[in-house]
Amino acid sequence: MAILDASHVFLDCSAATRDEVLEFAANKASELGASSDAQSLVDGLKAREAEGSTGMMSGFAIPHCKSESVSEPCIIVMRFADAVDWQTMDKTPVTAAICLFIPAGEVGTKQLRILSKIAVMLMHDDFCHVVKTSADANEIVKAVEEGLEK
Repeated sequence: MAILDASHVFLDCSAATRDEVLEFAANKASELGASSDAQSLVDGLKAREAEGSTGMMSGFAIPHCKSESVSEPCIIVMRFADAVDWQTMDKTPVTAAICLFIPAGEVGTKQLRILSKIAVMLMHDDFCHVVKTSADANEIVKAVEEGLEK
């Protein structure tokens, strides 16, 4: 399974709360075959949020977790129909999230490398614009993949 492809991109999600976003992402990762247990992903995402918010700047969040139920690393990209209240660095609601699931046994710092690359991508207006406005899932995937390759 690819870490990200067009089937991992969800535009105009109806999730209205942070917890609904986390549940949506966990369920989609499970439906896509990245995890055998969506509830373990929800629990992992909520535990990570309890350590500190994954809300970033400019309307983005990068929720993430490691889990025993994850077989392959997986990224889920979501854009929301309505802004979601989330504790963010710039105090603005979240309109898009890039969610990362990593196998618990993953050796090394793969999760940190991917997270840091996503954080760097979010500093680029052109990347943020594509994720926030494109109606083409493949265009969003391409933008994320290009950022991960840098």
